[in-house]
Amino acid sequence: MTKFLLSVHVLVAILAVGPIAVAASMFPRYAQQLAPHAEDPNGRAAGVAAILHKICRGYALFGIAVPVFGFATAAQLGALGDIWLIVSIILTAAAAAVLAMAILPHQQRVLAVARGAAETHAPPPPASRLSMLTGMFNLLWAIVVILMIVRPGSTTGA
Repeated sequence: MTKFLLSVHVLVAILAVGPIAVAASMFPRYAQQLAPHAEDPNGRAAGVAAILHKICRGYALFGIAVPVFGFATAAQLGALGDIWLIVSIILTAAAAAVLAMAILPHQQRVLAVARGAAETHAPPPPASRLSMLTGMFNLLWAIVVILMIVRPGSTTGA
C-alpha cells in the first residue's frame, strides 16, 4: 500500500505542480505585453495570459491531492514526526499560500485590467513582481523535492 500511495503522491505532484510552475512562469511575459503603452506584436497576449491563468487555477485545485497522498504515505511510513517531513509540510503550505494569495489574485487583476473591467480598484502588479512570486513558488517546491529525496535524519532507509 505504501508503494501505491507514494507512486500516486509523486505522480500527482509532477502532474499538478509542474504545469503550475511552467504556466505561472510564462504569465509575466504576457502580462508585460498587456501593460498600458506596451506592444503586443501578435495581439494574442490577453488570450495566452487567460489560458495560463486557467492552467494555474485548475491545476491548483488538482494539486490539493499532493498533500493528501503525502500525508497518507507519511502515515504508512510512520514518518509523520520526522523533521524533514514537517519542514516539507511547512514549505508546501507556504508555496500554496504564495499561489493562492499572491500569484492567482495578481494574475486575475492583470486580466481584469486588460479587459477594462472596473471591478478592480488597484492597479495590476508589475510583471517583475509576478516573476518574483513565481520564482518563490518554484524555489519552495524545489526545496520540498530535495527534502523528499534526501530526507535528512530519516530512519526509513533512503
